[in-house]
Amino acid sequence: MPRVFMPGARAYTFSKEEHLCRKKLITELFGQGSSFGLYPLRLVWLPLAEPTQTPPQVLVSVSKRTFKRAVDRNYLKRLVREAYRLNKYRLTEHPGGHRVGQLAIIYTGKEKKPFAVVQNKLISGLARLLHTAETGGAPNSATSSAV
Repeated sequence: MPRVFMPGARAYTFSKEEHLCRKKLITELFGQGSSFGLYPLRLVWLPLAEPTQTPPQVLVSVSKRTFKRAVDRNYLKRLVREAYRLNKYRLTEHPGGHRVGQLAIIYTGKEKKPFAVVQNKLISGLARLLHTAETGGAPNSATSSAV
């Protein structure tokens, strides 16, 4: 059955083109990118020169040291990807565009958190990311809200 999109409707997708896979880009992101943490997540991002409406390339990671079992790591990566997929419109529909070219979302928590907690932290992280990218400075701890 073909998909029919209504004008103005959001596409809650996370396509292959949006995944950050190239080793060179990942090395550049972690070498030159800015970061901030909102427990249990840490966001690392690399800015663009000009604002855009296209979604950034995203990498999701969970520590093998903290979560030994692959089942647990895969579960947490699924949670983070789903939270991002449902809320990436906050970046793409931002008035005037956003300057985030590449984004890594790293789960740094020591225990598994419920989806609602991960989603709330990701939402506040994206808001902080937009504010930081607009000002062009280092992240300000006063802009983050406790959720």
